[in-house]
Amino acid sequence: MILIRYVGARRKLEHTSSIFIVSQISRLLHVSGLETMQTISRRLARENLSSRSAIYSLKSLHPISDPYYGAYDRRYASTLTTKGVGHLVRKGTGGRSSVSGIVATVFGATGFLGRYLVQQLAKMGSQVLVPFRGSEDSPRHLKLMGDLGQIVPMKYNPRDENSIKAVMAKANVVINLIGREYETRNYSFEEVNHHMAEQLAKISKEHGGIMRFIQLSCLGASKSSPSRMLQAKAAAEESILRELPEATILRPAVMVGTEDRILNPWAQFAKKYNFLPIIGGGSTKMQPVYVADVASAVVAALKDDGSSMGKLYELGGPDIYTIHQLAELMYEVIREWPHYVNVPFPIAKAISTPRDIFLNKVPFPLPSPSIFNLDMIKALSSDKLVSEDALTFNDLGIVPHKVKGYPIEYLIQYRKGGPNYGSTVSERVNPEPFP
Repeated sequence: MILIRYVGARRKLEHTSSIFIVSQISRLLHVSGLETMQTISRRLARENLSSRSAIYSLKSLHPISDPYYGAYDRRYASTLTTKGVGHLVRKGTGGRSSVSGIVATVFGATGFLGRYLVQQLAKMGSQVLVPFRGSEDSPRHLKLMGDLGQIVPMKYNPRDENSIKAVMAKANVVINLIGREYETRNYSFEEVNHHMAEQLAKISKEHGGIMRFIQLSCLGASKSSPSRMLQAKAAAEESILRELPEATILRPAVMVGTEDRILNPWAQFAKKYNFLPIIGGGSTKMQPVYVADVASAVVAALKDDGSSMGKLYELGGPDIYTIHQLAELMYEVIREWPHYVNVPFPIAKAISTPRDIFLNKVPFPLPSPSIFNLDMIKALSSDKLVSEDALTFNDLGIVPHKVKGYPIEYLIQYRKGGPNYGSTVSERVNPEPFP
């Protein structure tokens, strides 16, 4: 008897459901004669959102520091997130397939530091927008660093404000790595190192949803510096802080790494001409830093609780080298006998001046300078060391690598007989016989 009642109730329910489905289909068929399917989709979406209003009202009860419903809700978006508001990175399992909550537009991502920074952002689950102005191949190597769809190359024109706004439209973090240590026919020191950074700060301020702005400057940046590049970097810092007082500024020292612009040119010159010119006797002191440590510092500033906002950090390596000592280290790795030619500062400036004179006077582009770069020679006239009272890697919770060792292992490519060519002191010592 119970089984008969159950079967009857089930048939009645199926009959009712079928009538409901048929009525809905007929209603849709009737509507389709009047409206397009696109209109129907929009109507159903609005009905779905209105039915979930109770859920959204519950989300509004969460405080602004909540990592899911607080700082990421549009209602709380501001020019820059308030200091101490909470972690920008959402909680999660981490890894390239997770969602960190960061959508970063990294200007200058196709450069030396850019590839290391994009890799570290992508491996924690961040989406990285990569503006580029060259060919489509420029950002190609970056797409492999993140999960599918996480690395988004976007072509832009740095002189077109609307183009810059387009690549920043969906971002909540802006990182500026744009910089150049020499001038070209099209771009001056001031435009590349100052005016572009100032323009990015203004657009970020107008954006309304940029939560963090990080500017990569240069150690030794000062308006009183003899170097035009360092003057422009100092002017950029001042302009950015005027527009965005909560911006974070990082001043890295000379960076070394696989694609660096100091040890690579030295090794290439030494291999080609069998000597290395040392400008000013090589007595200038510097604190070279591993490029991956600088990228880690940027990520650490993003992952903190807002304590790095509005602050300036000077990022130097743990060891101080003179130019001569750094050249000795380079020769030791490539396993060549060192040969130096001392070039006094006046002679070095005389050698490098003609390029600056004829840069805009000849109808063809001049080659990019490497060792004899007039502006860099002027910058090397004084030591480039981290200030005693400056914020450093330690304040970001990072222990930088020593330059001697892994950070310069890439120089073994310049050994003329392959990676195992030559010998070191440790290899010349006879090992103890095996017992």
